[in-house]
Amino acid sequence: MPSGKLLRQLIRSGTHGDTASFRAATEAVIQEERDKNHHLLANDLERLLYGDWVKPLVGASGLAAQLPASQDGGLPLLEERPVVREEKDLILAPETQAVVDRILLEHNRSDVLRSYGLQPAQKLLFCGPPGCGKTVTAEVLANELSLPLVLIRLDSVISSFLGETAVNLRKVFDFIADTPTVAVFDEFDALAKDRGDSADHGELKRAVNAVLQMMDGYRGHSILVATTNYETLLDQAIWRRFDETVRFELPDADQTQRLLELKLSGVRRNFDIDDKAIVEMFVGLSHADIESVLRRAVKDMVLGGRKYLETSHVKAALAREYRQAR
Repeated sequence: MPSGKLLRQLIRSGTHGDTASFRAATEAVIQEERDKNHHLLANDLERLLYGDWVKPLVGASGLAAQLPASQDGGLPLLEERPVVREEKDLILAPETQAVVDRILLEHNRSDVLRSYGLQPAQKLLFCGPPGCGKTVTAEVLANELSLPLVLIRLDSVISSFLGETAVNLRKVFDFIADTPTVAVFDEFDALAKDRGDSADHGELKRAVNAVLQMMDGYRGHSILVATTNYETLLDQAIWRRFDETVRFELPDADQTQRLLELKLSGVRRNFDIDDKAIVEMFVGLSHADIESVLRRAVKDMVLGGRKYLETSHVKAALAREYRQAR
């Protein structure tokens, strides 16, 4: 329950139509719930306030007016994303977490590295199944390093017109070279697909060549994070362009239990999370799938007027998840 002060501020600003104060009070409520580890509630409140990724955070970096536009149609080539996930929200395999920790250490001690003529890792490739934390990890990097998070919009970058994809890519690389960000090339295989694939037209092959050249020449201030669910589709020449390759996997039983503890913190329930039978119900699901199931289960509990989350809520939510996955 938000504090009385925040509730009064919410009601006062809402009744007076003070949008700025209302948003500030709502953000404070979200942060208060996140501090209590009520992550499901905080995430849902964020979606209500900001929409699904499309509206910038209040107090964000103000990049919107600076973002470059495509050669054809003037569409934005990048999109700024809210940064809300923290390192405590990451549940990764120990070896993956170790690589992420080392990357953060390198950037936090970059002055020491540079005094020896060394550079922190700036070009990162995140590989693994969908929903296993690749984009969330990029968000955590941005949060921990106090950098804006931008997503490269492939629908705007890739053009069917001769040479325009390369022009758009040059605009993207010029922008992130001059403006420190964590820049995410999601579904990177769409830009760096194996040039030996005869099914692709010439413009995409030229795009791969352009990406290779620009990554070779990149000397900017941003961290480049390329993510792919299909690493076997990547052109063989692209791998050596990255400073680090980080592999993400489906959570094992220990990670699943930790994820359940994190996402259900503050939710009253009639079962123990350390119950092996509960954990086994989620085996084979990704991080994102688990969060989706738990959100459905909690919504069923609330809409059903129940005070405690039951295993029946979880089983029903799991059944819906499996039906949708077919």
